[in-house]
Amino acid sequence: MSMSMGYVSPEQLMKDRADFARKGISRGRSVVGLQYADGLLFVSENPSAALHKVSEIYDRIAFAAVGRYNEFENLRIAGVRLADMRGYAYDRRDVTGRGLANAYAQTLGSIFSSGGEKPYEVELFVGEVGDTVEGDQLYRLTYDGQVADEHGYAVMGGAAETVDEYLKANYVESQDLPAAVRIAVSALGHNSATPRTIPVDDLEVAVLDRTRPQARKFRRLREPELNDILG
Repeated sequence: MSMSMGYVSPEQLMKDRADFARKGISRGRSVVGLQYADGLLFVSENPSAALHKVSEIYDRIAFAAVGRYNEFENLRIAGVRLADMRGYAYDRRDVTGRGLANAYAQTLGSIFSSGGEKPYEVELFVGEVGDTVEGDQLYRLTYDGQVADEHGYAVMGGAAETVDEYLKANYVESQDLPAAVRIAVSALGHNSATPRTIPVDDLEVAVLDRTRPQARKFRRLREPELNDILG
């Protein structure tokens, strides 16, 4: 007796893959990317001192991610290699946030559409600091390769809607760095019922600071500096 295989429509297959990816991402703690007066700020709740969610990619470019660590770490390493090769072959200024965001979008889109492997359970930020505020760029990439050009601030991760709600009500353009850190940390701890105070040693904070005299603009904010800012 012959048995017919169950048919799954392409629409249902894509929906199932999207639901799978979103479920994995929702388990991750949120990351905030935020423009401030002198550059771009990235803040995450991350108790691990060894596994970074925010990293440098190139001179003026940073990478942040939520979701499955081994998957976004592979993407980060690939981005560093691509940036190094492009900068070596052409010019360091030819390495752009937009170019890296497009490369990541192609990779994520191909993986999501492929029937041979599961979709990546990740969302990404690619940020590039410009010589002026108008030159700053912040891109958000979703698990299926979609790219959004964000302005002011953006959030990704499990509590993104709640964090975004707080930032929408409280974000102010061109804040100095201490004010920007405080509002980002408050947003991550925001809960309509009982707001949380996130311990300083559970925070991962980094900036792309256009005022740094050296070519590399990425800098991590360590615990003593965060204690001074957050009191």
